[in-house]
Amino acid sequence: MPAKPMPAQPVPAQPVPAQRSAQWYAGTDRNAYIHRAWMRRGLPAHAFDGRPHIAIANAASDLAPCNTHLNEVAESVKQGVWEAGGVPMNLPVVSLGETLVKPTAMLWRNMAAMATEEMLRANPVDGVVLLGGCDKTIPSLLMAAASVDLPAVVVPGGPMLTGTFRGQPLGCGTDVWKLSEQVRAGELPEPAFIASESSMIRSRGHCNTMGTASTMACMAEALGTTIPGFAGTPAPDSRLLEGAHAAGQLAVELVAEGLRPSTLLSQGSFRNAIIALAAIGGSTNAVVHLLAIAARLGISLSLDDFDRAGAGVPLLVDLQPAGRHLMEDFHRAGGLLAVLREVQDLLDPDALTVTGKPLVQHLADAEIWDTGVIRRRDAPLQESAGIAVLYGNLAPSGAVIKPAAATQSLLRHRGRAVVFDSIEDMHHRIDDPGLDADEDSVLVLRGCGPKGYPGMPEVANLPLPPSLLRRGVRDMVRICDGRMSGTAYGTVVLHVAPEAAAGGPLGLVQTGDYVILDVAARRLDIDIPAAELAGRKPSAAMLAGFAAPRRGWERLYIDHVLQASQGADLDFLLGSSGPAVTRDSH
Repeated sequence: MPAKPMPAQPVPAQPVPAQRSAQWYAGTDRNAYIHRAWMRRGLPAHAFDGRPHIAIANAASDLAPCNTHLNEVAESVKQGVWEAGGVPMNLPVVSLGETLVKPTAMLWRNMAAMATEEMLRANPVDGVVLLGGCDKTIPSLLMAAASVDLPAVVVPGGPMLTGTFRGQPLGCGTDVWKLSEQVRAGELPEPAFIASESSMIRSRGHCNTMGTASTMACMAEALGTTIPGFAGTPAPDSRLLEGAHAAGQLAVELVAEGLRPSTLLSQGSFRNAIIALAAIGGSTNAVVHLLAIAARLGISLSLDDFDRAGAGVPLLVDLQPAGRHLMEDFHRAGGLLAVLREVQDLLDPDALTVTGKPLVQHLADAEIWDTGVIRRRDAPLQESAGIAVLYGNLAPSGAVIKPAAATQSLLRHRGRAVVFDSIEDMHHRIDDPGLDADEDSVLVLRGCGPKGYPGMPEVANLPLPPSLLRRGVRDMVRICDGRMSGTAYGTVVLHVAPEAAAGGPLGLVQTGDYVILDVAARRLDIDIPAAELAGRKPSAAMLAGFAAPRRGWERLYIDHVLQASQGADLDFLLGSSGPAVTRDSH
């Protein structure tokens, strides 16, 4: 027999006026009718009685390999939202896979942030769960949340489990660089290199090193935007789904409490993130992302803050690329809270978390369960390991280096420059047996900044010449206006600003010039008279790389992107526009 029709449901009463979604669903007029009716595809009438509607900004995508499991995580978030009395709404957002997207995922970080912000503002949602994993997804989601200023909580997608090759654990990213250099040095047969491919990525989740994805999950926690203790939970771990459920519940509570990014995040929140970044040996990419997030909130943050707050912080986490272990070990050993307890005296005592309590109040029970992975403060991996900010006639607006991942003997170095005008020029010449370079040379790669590439790719850790690799050389000073992967290592000076394409002096360096790096003195200089440098012009070969016609997003990006020292956001996206929508659609 056919099922009996369900009895007609009464038109919902006026929702609680405080809910933002009431602007869409409240009342009996035509517009409210349209808004409710088109959403009545399984939703009960009481979904519109004033319950908070929670968007799940979901960065799942089959083309972002590290995020492919996020739909499952979103289901757990939904259950938590329903349980807490809210109404969950899956909202797919722009997802950027670091390993696949060309020319670089960074070209679209700002677009992803802008699109997410606009969709959150345009739709009837009261709060949001930010669900990301791969490198650019958490930064773009936090930038969006900061600008739209709705109650928000981050659910990091989590790192993958550790794979092994020939009985040895593999750090994805970090060991790609190592194995590929071994091939180029003639130490590893190419078939063996290819065979390791199936072992590198053992499970769902993002990179298992302290690369950018793991770093930004930790930054989200240090900022206070995740449930404390969540960052670093492996993607296949059942506790990730448990935490996602709890985040869904918390999102409903945040709406009730009115705790938004503008009321949660402070100068102290970013100080805590900088200290965490140094203590975990995190990715240099966090510098650009934190600068961008802070600028969306109107919080003053500069490169100098990273040096002032983080340079003297000890490195406590023995993880690749700065150490030996991997994220699965980090989680087992106690995770970020255990690290932060060791440096608690450096943290801002008032900076809040999404629990409504200061971060420091969540540290009392944090324990280090394996001191081989997380060191005690009195026995650090390195004494002072935070990001160092360099200035000089090659970097008037600053550059950064990660001493924890560098060769200590190269942190003070004078060497002859070998200049590459573009990434194509580098690929064309780096393997040339006639390349005039020795172990003391300084490899300079330009044309890789925000405007010049465009998008500031992860190419700064350029490969070493094979002739030097065969002699056992494994590191050289390298300088670039681009970025490097958080999984990479080496004595690499990054984010040189202004970039060559914006008229920076990096565009004036010539092969044969002597470059001086002095990290202790925070200097990066070309050793020629100021008058000679001022009289130089950029090379025609370099300028040719910037002359291609542009259209669409790329044109908009080039015309409006700021320099790395300012977070590489677009100039018209700084600050917050808030959640208000003043006009209706019908």
